[in-house]
Amino acid sequence: MWNQDDQGVDELLEWLMNEYGQSITRLAFTYTKQNHTAEDIAQEVFIKCYRKLDEFRHESSYKTWLYSITVNLCKDKLKSWSFRNIIFSDLLPTKAKLMETPESQLLNFENNRMLADQIFSLPLKYREVIILYYYEELSYNEVSDLLKIKISTVKSRLHRARLLLKHKLERSISNG
Repeated sequence: MWNQDDQGVDELLEWLMNEYGQSITRLAFTYTKQNHTAEDIAQEVFIKCYRKLDEFRHESSYKTWLYSITVNLCKDKLKSWSFRNIIFSDLLPTKAKLMETPESQLLNFENNRMLADQIFSLPLKYREVIILYYYEELSYNEVSDLLKIKISTVKSRLHRARLLLKHKLERSISNG
């Protein structure tokens, strides 16, 4: 249990927001596919974090705890009627990349867009393991803890997701 004064809690929250804010927003985006909604969810995550910080038991890292809150809020949002009736148009944001020429920038953008489209077309249970493992760079154990599934299930879903993604990309290339 967190036993510091309010200033200590405020400082910890500020550190958590600086340390994990972008990752939380990016993770929320992978579920919602909308920048604005992802930013709203990130704000909700840190509000919930602030309210529950004294209940944090240190059984996991802050990162895993915040990701768990994010995943749960995202799943709640995806279940809501209003969200299910929104048309998606944003692309998966990726970590900063070094690009040398305008041609390579365009090629990378097109490749990333195609990959993002294919990832977003995967069923949620496959999409979330791909995002958590490859984009958020979580370990099998962390993904397992976060999604509350067995490690063998994480590995199985990753394998199936990669196969589905491979087939989708092959079809996309052959049709394009």
